[in-house]
Amino acid sequence: MRWTVLDSPIGEFSVATDGTSVCGTHFGRVATALDEPADAPAREAVAQLRAYFAGDLTDFTVPVTIPRGSDFERAVWREMTGIPYGETLTYGDVARRLGDPGAARAVGVACNRNPVPVIVPCHRIVGAGGKLVGFGGGLDRKVHLLELEARVALQSAWS
Repeated sequence: MRWTVLDSPIGEFSVATDGTSVCGTHFGRVATALDEPADAPAREAVAQLRAYFAGDLTDFTVPVTIPRGSDFERAVWREMTGIPYGETLTYGDVARRLGDPGAARAVGVACNRNPVPVIVPCHRIVGAGGKLVGFGGGLDRKVHLLELEARVALQSAWS
């Protein structure tokens, strides 16, 4: 696994690739991260992330491989990728979509264990009533990502 770091509006952001796909992201610089992408998937991921942070990309297409996670966690992560850009669901909404309405807290745990935040958009899951709760990158980053997406979605709808 090779890490690349890029500067972003939410601070340094590291991306891991395995030579064929993205397999992790991390808020901040990973100690072994390179400043220049080492392979084609890293170059594509960095380009897409820069476009996303600039408000020019609403759907990531870079290949992603997640090598770990329980069946439930993987189901939550798949559900995250189906949340449209600029929209949110609650932990309870996701639990209901997965057929287990009482699993809202387990959805929150799975969000916290998401190995590819931003690309797999755990920031689009919020607490009951839209309350901003918990985010591995810090609530300030979550707010930034949600505001970016809301602004871009609104501009798109009005243009």
